[in-house]
Amino acid sequence: MAGVNPIPELPMAAPAPARERADAARNRARVLAAADRLFRDGEPAAVTMDDIAKAAGIGRGTLYRRYPDRASIARALLDEHERALQERLMRGPAPLGPGPAAPAERLAAFYAAMVDLLESHVDLVLGAETGQARFATGAYGFWRAHVRHLVTEAGTGADPDVLADQLLAPLAPDVYRMQRGRGLGPDRIAAGLAALARGVLAPRA
Repeated sequence: MAGVNPIPELPMAAPAPARERADAARNRARVLAAADRLFRDGEPAAVTMDDIAKAAGIGRGTLYRRYPDRASIARALLDEHERALQERLMRGPAPLGPGPAAPAERLAAFYAAMVDLLESHVDLVLGAETGQARFATGAYGFWRAHVRHLVTEAGTGADPDVLADQLLAPLAPDVYRMQRGRGLGPDRIAAGLAALARGVLAPRA
């Protein structure tokens, strides 16, 4: 049956930034610009807080007062992009957003949007989501709630609490980068994920 109900209202991955002093805003911009360069130019998991402080030209104490670790810096860089996608999921046109589209097609559209996000920002995602840190992010919780809703709406009888994480597993950034390193293009990866979505959630004949 086509999915016509929106997912429940959910918080975004992070709250909107509070108003800040001019010097704090300048330091934040320097930190984020430096981290962005380091994540893009090297191995994200190897970037240290000392590397970021040095590249930003600020002291370690200044850096740690605002960001407790590398992942929190990567998350700050990702927030804007993830917020835009979350908005499209909640209020954009179908099949990515709510509307008269089957759960399998909505999941396929979500996969395609996530491939676009990974293609543009996989180094940031790797910096933010190393190991178990992936599952503690607000964005993962949002994606999981969305996929769980689609599994429930599909009415296949599968356990949505189990299947939601399993359907998100192929979007792990290290998996995506490994596939791209093997020469698989974004369109091919998205097509494979769409086939997975339809195979799992499409109504049985």
